[in-house]
Amino acid sequence: MKQRDVRRSLDSCYRRPMRARDRERVLLELQSRVVDEVAKAGRVEEALADAVYHEGRRLKEDRSKTRDQELAFWRDVQSEMRRASERAQQDQLKRVVARYGNEICGQFDERVYNSVTRAGEPVLGLLLNAVSPKKIVSEIFDERHLPRFDASVVLQGEIPLLHKLRERGTLILVPTHVSHMDSIAVGYALWKLGLPPFLYGAGLNLFSNPMLGFFMKNLGAYTVDRRKQDPLYKRVLKEYCTLTLENGYDNIFFPGGTRSRSGAVEAKLKLGLLGCGLPAYTHNLQANKRDKERFFIVPATLSFQLVLEAETLIDDFLKEQGKSRYIITDDEFSRPRRVFDFLTQLFSLDSKIFFTVGRPLDPLGNLVDDEGESLDARGRRVDPTRYLLVDGKPVIDEQRDAELTREVGERLTEAYAKDTVIQCTHLTAHATLNLLRRANAGVDLVRLLRGGGRADDVPLFDLHAEVRRLLDELRGLARRGGVRLGPIALDRDAEEVVADGLRHFSIYHAQPAVTRKGDRITSGDRALLFYYSNRLEGYRLERTSGLRSPLTPDHRALAKGA
Repeated sequence: MKQRDVRRSLDSCYRRPMRARDRERVLLELQSRVVDEVAKAGRVEEALADAVYHEGRRLKEDRSKTRDQELAFWRDVQSEMRRASERAQQDQLKRVVARYGNEICGQFDERVYNSVTRAGEPVLGLLLNAVSPKKIVSEIFDERHLPRFDASVVLQGEIPLLHKLRERGTLILVPTHVSHMDSIAVGYALWKLGLPPFLYGAGLNLFSNPMLGFFMKNLGAYTVDRRKQDPLYKRVLKEYCTLTLENGYDNIFFPGGTRSRSGAVEAKLKLGLLGCGLPAYTHNLQANKRDKERFFIVPATLSFQLVLEAETLIDDFLKEQGKSRYIITDDEFSRPRRVFDFLTQLFSLDSKIFFTVGRPLDPLGNLVDDEGESLDARGRRVDPTRYLLVDGKPVIDEQRDAELTREVGERLTEAYAKDTVIQCTHLTAHATLNLLRRANAGVDLVRLLRGGGRADDVPLFDLHAEVRRLLDELRGLARRGGVRLGPIALDRDAEEVVADGLRHFSIYHAQPAVTRKGDRITSGDRALLFYYSNRLEGYRLERTSGLRSPLTPDHRALAKGA
């Protein structure tokens, strides 16, 4: 799509993320709802005490510039709470909810967005690389140094339907989560599709880069501080997301919750924010907002040949169970030069990033047809509102809604498996690890990955044969709609697949996952080998490999006895 066509499309369909007047109204409604709910449950004092406790624990480990100011606030809450009346405690709760709401709430500056879209891909390329402000100043007029995103991002799947449904309701885009590059790649894909920015939650650590943080804050991102364990904070976050949906703002949620540490496609989702769709839908039915009542949940997958933070992620995964970090603040994404080098090298091989839009669902997990109407398992149109009625009126029921949201999660994991694009690095790594595991039969997988085994390399001829076997299975699965394959994996021979995988592995990681030495194949970093191999987990390829799956069914831990 040409630049002027994108701008024309934006002019016609532009729904601005969180205008200032909407922001204030949403924050007031947020405060009212949360305080009322807590008060009706008779839990005001308990909620305040929990907030003081959890924030106190968090701030003990905090080293930020705002630590002293935050500590003073919470000490004040604790001091007043002990002698406050019930009414005064509710006022305190309002203060706390307002504080959390203002921390979370994003903003949108139309001037910033217009400047970026007018400047076009050169500035977007710099922005997406998360390079430093100094580099932007020095290179903004020199396009020779910039990775070219335009030819490298492949948009595919249910794209016409995505446009059509956006005219009929509010979209909840739910992509897989591989890398910190995901939110940037998704934002770029939406821009290329002629869609305005969606609201999305970004981890607080992503705002640490001065330039990237500036644009994220002004292009609709709201902050999610995963260090905060206070149940009240999580309630405020969920209610904020619900209110943005009720007000017709399209959202992006990453239901994996965090980047896939193992490298595998998500098979178990965190349903917290995803669960905002049903209450938002029900609230709009109650308010008879016919222009805003429809919601469409749109699965999407992202596929990269290489992953920027792969080394850090798999190292964290392989740590002793229970000691891995949920929040990684010191990975490769935090180093701007590393990001720039990664993308430059990746695109030098004409590597593709695939953004695949899946078939949309309604808030109850039903597929929808081309008109946005819900379909049952037999393909018949159904009215989803009937499942939400009690005595003829739409009612929020937490237990019922939790069960319905679990069903949505199951539909999404099925969509992720079908729409994931398997690339040459994944095939080459999986085949190599299979051969090493067979050659070192009886050696524990963790020991093999950490220290090696009796055999540390395999014949290139055997690798070609194993890739050929995998291709036969995966191509059959792809014909049945069970997976997608990258262009080389789709119709080239095993030798070409391996050659492309080796080329990619040689360009970025300090120690390549797979490398060739004459007619032998070895691994420079077996943990990385495991990471890229895991992208093929979940497709039941172990049935013919003679090997047990190394991951648990949810892909979040090592299987026992692997």
